[in-house]
This record gives sequence, structure tokens and C-alpha cells, in this order.
Amino acid sequence: MPSMPIHRYRPVATLSLSDRTWPSKTITAAPRWCSVDLRDGNQALIEPMGPERKRRLFDLLVRMGFKEIEVGFPAASQTDFDFVRDLIEEGRIPDDVSIQVLTQARKELIDRTFEALRGAKNVIVHLYNSTSTLQRNVVFGLDEDGIVAIAEQGTRWCVEAAKSLGAQTDVRFEYSPESFTGTEMPFALRICEAVIDIWQPTPEKPIILNLPATVEMTTPNVYADQIEWFGRNLRNRNTALLSVHPHNDRGTAVAAAELALMAGADRVEGTLFGNGERTGNVCVVTLAGNLFSQGVDPKLDLSDVNEMIRVSEYCTQIPVSVRHPYAGDLVFTAFSGSHQDAIKKGLSALEARADDVWEVPYLPVDPKDLGRSYEAIIRINSQSGKGGVAYLMRTDYGFDLPRNLQVEFSKVVQTKVEETATEIDARGIWALFEAEYLRPAGPYALLDHHVVDEDESGRCTFSGSVRVGTQEHRLAGSGNGPIDAFVQSLRSALGIDLSVKGYTEHGIGSGADAAAVAYLDLAIAGVPMVGVGTDRNIVTASLLAIISGLNRHARVELSAADHAAADALQAATT
Repeated sequence: MPSMPIHRYRPVATLSLSDRTWPSKTITAAPRWCSVDLRDGNQALIEPMGPERKRRLFDLLVRMGFKEIEVGFPAASQTDFDFVRDLIEEGRIPDDVSIQVLTQARKELIDRTFEALRGAKNVIVHLYNSTSTLQRNVVFGLDEDGIVAIAEQGTRWCVEAAKSLGAQTDVRFEYSPESFTGTEMPFALRICEAVIDIWQPTPEKPIILNLPATVEMTTPNVYADQIEWFGRNLRNRNTALLSVHPHNDRGTAVAAAELALMAGADRVEGTLFGNGERTGNVCVVTLAGNLFSQGVDPKLDLSDVNEMIRVSEYCTQIPVSVRHPYAGDLVFTAFSGSHQDAIKKGLSALEARADDVWEVPYLPVDPKDLGRSYEAIIRINSQSGKGGVAYLMRTDYGFDLPRNLQVEFSKVVQTKVEETATEIDARGIWALFEAEYLRPAGPYALLDHHVVDEDESGRCTFSGSVRVGTQEHRLAGSGNGPIDAFVQSLRSALGIDLSVKGYTEHGIGSGADAAAVAYLDLAIAGVPMVGVGTDRNIVTASLLAIISGLNRHARVELSAADHAAADALQAATT
């Protein structure tokens, strides 16, 4: 077996804190929360949010109870600048909410940042510069003194610029030694204290020292050691709030944040569902849910997690995993029979008890407290995943869509909802499914058919007729079963390059209302195409699925031809 090139990597040096106290601590109160969805989260999107999506997400964050929200990097783009101005001028910021803005330590950027904040009531100006050994050597080519000088000068510019906002604006200051986890602790302490000396915070108006795991470099206990060491050694600790900003490169951001709180951190910066650079930021929903599950008030309202998912998915265009803690579609669903039995018995025992303490096997919290139920409740918007659409198709209409069809059809639903900018209910989804798969517009129609088994081997013959446009065609063929016989007849009579790559079927309903549905994966002229058919007879359903695929392919071909014609016309006119 080939070996991995482990010689290229070195373990990160750890802090030796032999008398650490955080392992014996417990978290008994929520931290100060700061959402960075609209800045850190937004810059990590393939397609950054526009103003409407930003406003929608901002309003959700306010409803959830965030009191500090980083809304952008106003000096970095006109879009961010305009969004900050819109929030202020439209009066969208509640009096008890502080907007936070990020800036680098450059005078023109700082001046532009403060220009964006005119008229705001409560603001946090977040200044940063990178301090890690690697970035000092590789990016900046500066020694420690040179990096400290950048932070000191940036702070002085912020002190001076803050005067321009006047007494109507309460300005708080945040400083981040970016790449804190890759910085020698004595140097991180030195640069933060240099900034403190210039800003002159007080216990009544403390500075925020944000100590980010810009890159998660080692195990979360090391981060906790760093936070505890820093807090112990910081002079005038009561004039500073220690904030953490964990990223998830190693997949342990939640653990790192929790251990950091045990180690003395006061504040957490994170995003809903962990959206952020690379593997993401720390997930605030998970952190707050963990507190709630321990009987600690998270100081955030998680009571409508479905709404949080809908807004987040719409705004970020990133689906929430079905296994995401507290929020995923399946996190309160048990598939194992033994799990289901234990949950049912636990719910029965809970009902019989006089107290209201939640104790149910496999369910750490009551789904209803998060606006969920034991049976998943799915509402669909433009960013809903295939699971939500498939759930409604199965529970409301009995169609158990194969996985590839789930993916394909969810895109159809997404396109429609984006066009209307509204949610879509089950009936609307069904209408889309009928139009796309059961009755797709196209030239093909099955008029009649007759299938006869030739022998016990499964060979059979097909005879019937189809209409293509306005012309009827008689078909005849034989094959290994009725589907193959129909395909052979189409190939022979019409010259269609058609083959079947996969087949799934199941029943719908029962008794007099029973029917069958067939899903066929087809290749038409080399193009993959799904067809769906339903009928009381499974053979007829299968043949209709082929007709469905042919019509869908014809529609695709027509669309491609229209685009080609339009392109040709444009080329000719230019």
C-alpha cells in the first residue's frame, strides 16, 4: 500500500500549560453572541448575497436575538457600503442591536468605514491584522515590531475617525490578531496590549479582543490552553472581553468554542449552520442548541428552526445537511426499529409522569421546542434540498422518487420558486411534477398497445401505435419483456436511438384506487433522461414512462435549437 507523504508536515507546537483549570469548568451561561453571517459567511459564498437576501438574513438574526451582528466590510466594496447605509437610513437596526463592521489597518479603509457608519446608534469597529509567524515571514516580510506598528497605527486612525461620528453614536472597538492560533502567545499578548494602550478601554466600556482560530491547526484543548493563558496574563483583564472566532478546518470548531468558553472566553463569533471559509465557521445553532440541551438559556430563540433553515438556505444557497445537529431533516427521525420502539416508550413514560423534564431515549431535546415534530415537517423554498421535495411527494402523493430523480426534480422546484420569490406548497410541487414528468409537453403520445408473452423465458411481442406530432405510426417489435419490446419497436419504426439504463417501480394507494408508477432511466441519442409513468397496469405505466422521457428529450432538443437560432441571429446582426 502506498504511504502518504507525511514527511511534508510537522505537528503544531503546543502551549505548555500544566496548571490549566478549564477541564474542571462547566458552561453555566450563554456567551455574548456575534453573528458574522453577513460578512465572513457572505465572503465564503460562490455567489455572495445581494441586498434583498442580506436584509432577509439580517431580519432573521434580529428575530433570533442577536445583539451584535457583523454586517459587512464597507470599505471593501460598494455593495457592502450601500448595505450598511441602507440599514441605517431605513431604520432597520433596533436600538439594542450593534452593527459590527470590519476593516484593515489602512487609513483610507478606516475613513471609508466610518463614513458608512454615520447616523448609526451602536457600532463595533473591528480592526484586524495578521500576526502569525508564517504570515509575518511569507506575506508581510516584517518582524514583530513591524506588525505591532501596523496595529498601533490602525488603532490611532480609528480613535481619530471615531470622533467624526459624534456623541449620537456609541462606538466600541474590536481588535483581532488574525491567525491567533499560529501566533506565539507572548507576541499575541504584546500586540493586543499595545492596542489597548491606545484605545484606553474601561470596565464600563471594554475593548473586544477577538482571538480567532483563523485556521484550525490542532486539537481544541490546545485552543483552550491558549485562551486560558491569554486571559491569565492580560493586564487589566476587566477592561477586555475575550472573543473567539473558531473555524472548522479540523472539524472541531464547536468543541474548540466550548472549551474556550470553559477557559474564560466571554464571546463567540460564528454563523448559522457553520457557513464560512473552507470548512466553515463555528455553528452558532449547534452551540446554542448544546446549551439549551443542558438547561442553560442560550439567549437566542431557536423555537422555529424550520424558518431558520428556510431563510439561511434561501440567502446562502447552501442546503443544511439532513444530519446537521438540531436542524437537519433527519436528526429527530429514527429508522431503526429498536430506536423507534424506545422513543415511543419514552414518550409514553413522559406523558405518564407528572413533571415536565424531558427524558426520551435517542432524543436529547424535544423536537417541538425547536418548532419540529417527531415526524419531519417540510416546507419548501428556493433553497430546499431534494429531501424536502421527496418527502412531500412521498407523504402527500405516494411517489417514492429514486435518488437521481430527487436531485433532478428539486432543481425544477428551485427554479420555479426563484421565479416567483415565494414558498411553494405540496399542491404546487405536484403540479410541477405532473407538467415535468407525467404530462410533459411534446410530440409523442401512446395511442394503443398490445403485449403478448411468447414463452416462459420472458420474450414478448409488442404491437401498437404512437402519434408523433400529427402523424400516427404503427409499431411492432419483440424483446426481453414488454419494455424492451416497446423500445425495439420505436428503434425499428422511428429510428430513435433509445436504451433503458435503469428501472424502478412501486405501487400507489390500495384497493380500487391502487395504481403503479414506473421510473425509467433512459439514454436518448446518448443524453440521459428520466421518464415517469403511472397507470393501474404496471406495463402501461412503464410504456408511458418511455413516452415521458421522449417528450422531455424533445423539449430539451427544441430549447437547444432555439438557443442556437438566437445565437446565430445575434452573430449575424453584430
